Amino acid sequence: MGEGLARRLGTGDAVVVGLSAMVGAGVFAVFAPAAGAAGSWLLAALGLAAVVAYCNATSSARLAARHPESGGTYVYGRRRLGTFWGYLAGWGFTVGKTASCAAMALTFGAYAAPGLARPLAVGAVVVLTALNLFGVRRSAGAARIMVGFVLLVLAAVVAVAFLPDLVAGPAYDQPPGLRMFLDPEVTGWGVLQGAGLLFFAFAGYARIATLGEEVRDPGRTIPRAIGVALGLTLVVYALVAVAALDTLGPGMLAQSAEPLVDVVKMAGALWLEPVVRAGAAVAALGALLALLLGVSRTVLAMARERDLPGALAAVDPVHQAPRRAELAVGAAVVVLVLVADLREAIGFSSFGVLVYYAIANAAALTLRPDEGAPPKAVPVLGLALCLLLAATLPVASVVAGLVMFAVGTALWALRRRRA
Repeated sequence: MGEGLARRLGTGDAVVVGLSAMVGAGVFAVFAPAAGAAGSWLLAALGLAAVVAYCNATSSARLAARHPESGGTYVYGRRRLGTFWGYLAGWGFTVGKTASCAAMALTFGAYAAPGLARPLAVGAVVVLTALNLFGVRRSAGAARIMVGFVLLVLAAVVAVAFLPDLVAGPAYDQPPGLRMFLDPEVTGWGVLQGAGLLFFAFAGYARIATLGEEVRDPGRTIPRAIGVALGLTLVVYALVAVAALDTLGPGMLAQSAEPLVDVVKMAGALWLEPVVRAGAAVAALGALLALLLGVSRTVLAMARERDLPGALAAVDPVHQAPRRAELAVGAAVVVLVLVADLREAIGFSSFGVLVYYAIANAAALTLRPDEGAPPKAVPVLGLALCLLLAATLPVASVVAGLVMFAVGTALWALRRRRA
């Protein structure tokens, strides 16, 4: 199996890693396209995405407590369903989330300095990869600072949206968000599609499970950290979604390239615009940091089983970090940042992650009561909703996702034939 990783993370550290992945990816990247699909029913889509996330989080927490190793559903799939299903989960997670890393890096560059987005994105990947090389404790400490700042910025946005009179007097005549359930153009399919896109924003709790080998007392810490991180994120998302709908309305929100910047402008708080931009940049960095951690640990697990080159399974003896896996992931993200604009990769990433969690729920169905099995309804509902939301994503995202899994399956079959 190779060298083991040190258990250095407590519950607070694990919660921060999950929060930085979810809050950074969601608030500044997904509300606009989700509003384009769900319209004024955005909150209904958010609620459905939260239900799916809860089912997946419960299944993942029970599996992580039973199998506290790096790799997340890749490990659970192998242990509970067979090598192919574990491989498929790992493949989807690694490819989809590598694209997400590039998207978050480009988001940082776009908010920090639009004219230098790509160079800044490359620099961010290099710096955060170097930080991860010195061990997960330093990464968790940096994530704690970043997520704290982002939450303060979001609190300020919500405050000026709900109380514009305290900022610059009434900025709009009638809050369009109050008509959120009266949009005749919204369909059930649109709500499902919006939920599938919004699920992208909740997927950060996977970072906690993929760090299972580095968490102290994983049987208690992982379930607790996942539950706390998911609950806090849902509260933050609901407040921000209501603020954005109430201020911009579903139509303007769907068309906005920078929805939270537009919220403070509409509320008359122009002085807050640079602060929001800074918050968006820091949020993207926090998400990128957590994503790099999670993907590198999945690469480590796949390399240990020779589903990826075995050289990537090495662990640095001093800092006890998977340095080769982290360097490989960082290099792949840099290449993607340089050759493609991946800020529209939300649907593609959502497809891969929904399939990943469908496998996690299927694996949770095999747990026995003495292994901490969740109520059967939870993984059954999670499995069904994951597949449903994956199917309702935009056609281009579904096609790209299917091609990605077809390529991964072909590579797996080729490797097995050679073996």
